[in-house]
Amino acid sequence: MSVIEINGPRKLSGEYNVQGSKNSVLPILAATVLARGECIIKNCPDIIDVRTSIEILNYLGCKCKFEGSTIIVNSENISKNEIPEDLMRKMRSSIIFLGALISRTGRAKLSFPGGCEIGPRPIDLHLSSLQQLGISINNIHGNLECKIIDKIKGTDIVLPIPSVGATENILLAASICDGITTIENAAQEPEIVDLASFLNKMGAKIYNAGSSKIIIEGISKFNSCEHSVISDRIVSITLLAGAAGTGGSLCLKNISPDLIRSTIPVFEESGCIVKQFSNSIELIAPEKLHSVKEIRTMPFPGFPTDAQSIIMAMLLKSYGTSVFIETIFENRFKHIEELIRLGGNIKSNGNVAIVDGVQTLSGAQVKAYDLRGAASLVIAGLMSQGKTIIDGAEYFMRGYDLKLFPSIKLS
Repeated sequence: MSVIEINGPRKLSGEYNVQGSKNSVLPILAATVLARGECIIKNCPDIIDVRTSIEILNYLGCKCKFEGSTIIVNSENISKNEIPEDLMRKMRSSIIFLGALISRTGRAKLSFPGGCEIGPRPIDLHLSSLQQLGISINNIHGNLECKIIDKIKGTDIVLPIPSVGATENILLAASICDGITTIENAAQEPEIVDLASFLNKMGAKIYNAGSSKIIIEGISKFNSCEHSVISDRIVSITLLAGAAGTGGSLCLKNISPDLIRSTIPVFEESGCIVKQFSNSIELIAPEKLHSVKEIRTMPFPGFPTDAQSIIMAMLLKSYGTSVFIETIFENRFKHIEELIRLGGNIKSNGNVAIVDGVQTLSGAQVKAYDLRGAASLVIAGLMSQGKTIIDGAEYFMRGYDLKLFPSIKLS
């Protein structure tokens, strides 16, 4: 297992081109399975999860090229309809191949996915939604064996919660079907809009993506296309938090402020100057941050759960007390114990964490348990005096291109 080394304190400043969105490119790569030809996907981040998706596509029989930030996928000759367990366990998002693979081949066999352990993220909503479309799903010794009973038929699906993954799998499965499918209480994240945009370029007829009710008019086949992935909003928040926490200033390019609208008031409340432009954001940090009264995670367009640990690290040395309330995942405070090792003053009870700002942080050996927790430790390491060693560098590399963080060393 590799580690990240940081010799702090180090300011995070400068000009950055934000990488493409991890949570957007992964379902889009899965969607290329539906095309019977060559798709060109631009603005792709070079991260572990993208490399894993390429492994899955190659295994299925696609031909993939990763050149710079562009991935070219030719899915004309798909020869398999199953995904090995070792590939499924590498990332949670591997389940998104289910809807695409069933639509393309009529069958799919895969195991339950792996990924970060941040609390229960059951895939039952994915499975029940696909069953409503006419897909038979059997769990045989931990393997999902799925097939189309007759044909995929449009229907009305009401999600009990606005699940991003379930919404994506419905889009992939229902785009080629008989009739019209509606998704009530659909996820509204920008990544859903980006996936729908890609599918529509391939010939799909998807309406109202980004709202709570999505309408999908089934078609008979897809075309190949070219698409540029939206920029990563969580990476943007991470860079802004890193600059704020270390007293730096930076300019983010290739990012619409609309993607992180719910987090900008947090930066401003902490004392940062934030300037917003059509496709860029500038931040200037004060000498010392102020606390933020309350941060409550919510589904989009609310404050993202993925940003909770990142902003918590940013506020470790702020004046006053900040309160965090986690409403999405019940086990998303694993980073707290590690931040305390660096000198943070944090108390938690259930889904509430209270951060009292401290004067200094000191480097230590800590451990990452998930992707965003790893990002919080990187930020805290940049804010700390001395050397910080973070075990579990692979979690960080699942979602972040290391070229964005020249101050950290991988060993």
